Amino acid sequence: MRLLPRLWRENRNLIAFLVLMALFRSAIADWNVVPSGSMLPTIREGDRIVVDKMAYDLRIPFTHIAIAHLHDPQRGDIVTVDSSAAHELIVKRLIGVPGDVVAMRDNVLYIDGKRAGYQPVDITGVEGDTSSPGEYLDEKLGHVTHVVRLSVLAPSPRRSFGPVTVPKGEYLMLGDNRDDSADSRYFGFFPRSELMGRARRVAYSLDPDRHHMPRMDRFGARLDEDATLTPVDKS
Repeated sequence: MRLLPRLWRENRNLIAFLVLMALFRSAIADWNVVPSGSMLPTIREGDRIVVDKMAYDLRIPFTHIAIAHLHDPQRGDIVTVDSSAAHELIVKRLIGVPGDVVAMRDNVLYIDGKRAGYQPVDITGVEGDTSSPGEYLDEKLGHVTHVVRLSVLAPSPRRSFGPVTVPKGEYLMLGDNRDDSADSRYFGFFPRSELMGRARRVAYSLDPDRHHMPRMDRFGARLDEDATLTPVDKS
């Protein structure tokens, strides 16, 4: 019985630090490991992304219970989702907000009947593009532009769907690696309560193909701003 008080006296500073760190990571900000290439080229395998846990809601630590709604998720956000359907924490791009009518035809998106704009970009220097040759495009949805990857040899069997209407309180998510991503096409819409935060930067990155050596150019890199991708010159 005397062991616990003794341990507390000798280690109270460390214990307090660990508790505060756990609370911080649960409710304020965290970093998540990305183990797959479903968000290529925006997020690469081995990236550790910084997640703003207060981007949308203030939650009771270690729960999904929101005590205050701070901001509404926006189209184009990169979101971490604690998905009950997928049974894991996943990272995807928010494509459809409540009320949107979303359709895809051969990997071309339509939001409320308006076709997204596409512009080819150079794939030189993109790591992780090893599964099959890929085509990279700037995808413009209204005022939001980001890069997506399409597989040349292995197009997804779900490259077409809809139209579907996004229900109230739910969101439609897709991976940027459109032909190699388990997202709303497989799991359906994601409720707001499962949206855990928004990611905008890479904390640090370890290359799984090079014995987990650091990718120094990825440290602190902003997502959606990859200098290795440049527009293709069509002239």
